[in-house]
Amino acid sequence: MLDVVWLIPALPLAGFVCILLFGRKLGDPKAGYFATAMVGASFVVTVGVFFDLMSKTAEERHHVKTLFQWVPLGSAHIDLAFLADPLSITMCLFVTGIGSLIHLYAVGYMHGDPRFSKFFLYLNLFAFSMLMLVLGSNMLVTFLGWEGVGTCSYLLISFWHEKDSAATAGKKAFVTNRVGDWGFMMAMFFAFWAVGSLDYSAINGAAHGLATSTATAIALFAFIGACGKSAQLPLFLWLPDAMEGPTPVSALIHAATMVTAGVYLMCRIGPVLHASSGYATTIIAIVGAATALFAATIAVAQNDIKKVLAYSTISQLGYMFLAVGSGAYTAAIFHMVTHAFFKALLFLGAGSVIHGMHHEQDMRRMGALRKVMPITAGTFIVGWLAIAGVPPFAGFWSKDDILLAAYDKNIVLWIVGLVTALLTAYYMTRQVIMVFYGKARWHDAHEENGAHGDLQPHESPWTMVTPLVVLAVLSLVGGAMNLPFKTTTERLALWLEPVVGVHESDTAKLPLALVAIAVGLVGIAGAYAVYYFRKFKAIEPQILADAWRYDSTVSAFMGGPGRKAFDGVAWADAHVVDGAVNGSGALVRGTAGKVRLLQSGNVRNYAAAIGSGVVLLLVWFVVIRGLL
Repeated sequence: MLDVVWLIPALPLAGFVCILLFGRKLGDPKAGYFATAMVGASFVVTVGVFFDLMSKTAEERHHVKTLFQWVPLGSAHIDLAFLADPLSITMCLFVTGIGSLIHLYAVGYMHGDPRFSKFFLYLNLFAFSMLMLVLGSNMLVTFLGWEGVGTCSYLLISFWHEKDSAATAGKKAFVTNRVGDWGFMMAMFFAFWAVGSLDYSAINGAAHGLATSTATAIALFAFIGACGKSAQLPLFLWLPDAMEGPTPVSALIHAATMVTAGVYLMCRIGPVLHASSGYATTIIAIVGAATALFAATIAVAQNDIKKVLAYSTISQLGYMFLAVGSGAYTAAIFHMVTHAFFKALLFLGAGSVIHGMHHEQDMRRMGALRKVMPITAGTFIVGWLAIAGVPPFAGFWSKDDILLAAYDKNIVLWIVGLVTALLTAYYMTRQVIMVFYGKARWHDAHEENGAHGDLQPHESPWTMVTPLVVLAVLSLVGGAMNLPFKTTTERLALWLEPVVGVHESDTAKLPLALVAIAVGLVGIAGAYAVYYFRKFKAIEPQILADAWRYDSTVSAFMGGPGRKAFDGVAWADAHVVDGAVNGSGALVRGTAGKVRLLQSGNVRNYAAAIGSGVVLLLVWFVVIRGLL
């Protein structure tokens, strides 16, 4: 099976091509089912490759499949090649597995949309790009997928581009990610300059021999790229606006694809991070912890059901970078996988609510939906308990691993992680109560929503609730892949060890786990006291609802001084840079025009000029020199 690893990205690509050619003929829902089948088939191949790798010893779990020589560079070259190892196949498993569930969900969610087939065209291309990113055996193939997911995010976020907000959100995502892409490119340039190759095996193999400054430069520039893709401070501002796309897009971006790319990249070049200076990994950990806390404070005051989850994603990604900066790569990947389970569940559950509420997204107009949407409510509650860190749900185990690594790194980082965990439990409980419990507030919202008669929510069709049930099961039992009881129960750590190594800790796990559980329960109890029992008044400052006004400040700068500065740069480019180039050309052209007058092509004129020259020479030598 290892030799057919190329089929994993090829199948979604084939789906993209077929829908491009025949999508309109397939129509709704056949185009959706076909796209789902292509990603599902990719998942089946991935499972086969996984078992093939499992049958080998740890040292043999590294297979490169070269398709062709891509970029010749003198004596060196860069291949279009795929790397099948525990890290890449772990990524492929949840990208294709969760991705196929999201595709199936989208068949029901997008039913009736006039651009139904085009939506699945983009989804298949998105899946292909992400699989190229994680399977690339070198940084250039990864960068190909990296740019592909960036382009697809623009196409999908702005899918309903007739809305100005959607078109603007797509452009914001595209531009912000280009800033991060500069960092990725610089990391590639430094790596090639230092090692002479872009292959991960060559870069990681040479990491121990790199100068500390060089390793630090590669690590920090790669982290800039990761901040763009994985929405970390200060480049996070595109992700909340990504909610303007259809909900399946939100789930795909936030749970299974694009935002996990930065975490993957940093884990992939782990040996380079080890070889860098200590402050490089400290910067990564601090940015991750700061992002986690910053986004969590914003989520507590959001009223849009998808915006709460968007800021939650940013916060959870901060946890993953906290783990990376602490050297706990397995913990980062573990949380990435469990987060894919429960965040896909939460987003798809939110989409089911929006679908049942006739496209209403304001949680203040919901309430008591568990009575009319029991499957959606039950599965959403499972996702809530998982992200809140309640044992034995999956999120508890992975988040606990990260907090343990943070404690080993720096106790301040651990405290920040704990406060973030408390806020996470609080704002997610707030969301569950506002949406599914309390008084039904949707009876009085029908006029504002443009509905005729009473607005009656309803449960979603089977294509939407089936993925919810599957994801709920995974969110419940997913933590079993890496239980901390003994070495044999840490299956994910054993599986990833040949690629990312092992994070050793002498800290007692049980006391820290009990503290984390207590903190989560305090957050849940606090939200119940405020929003369910109404014992205290809700504290939701406007500055938190406005996301600390960071986005609006950046927008105001870009639309004011920033635009003037850009206009000034454009003027200087047009008049100074281009003026110098064009002026040089005009000077040469004018001089040549004057000189060209002497080249008339008339032989008699040339003969006369030669004769005149001879006469002048004779006068010089005979007359003037004689007088001198």
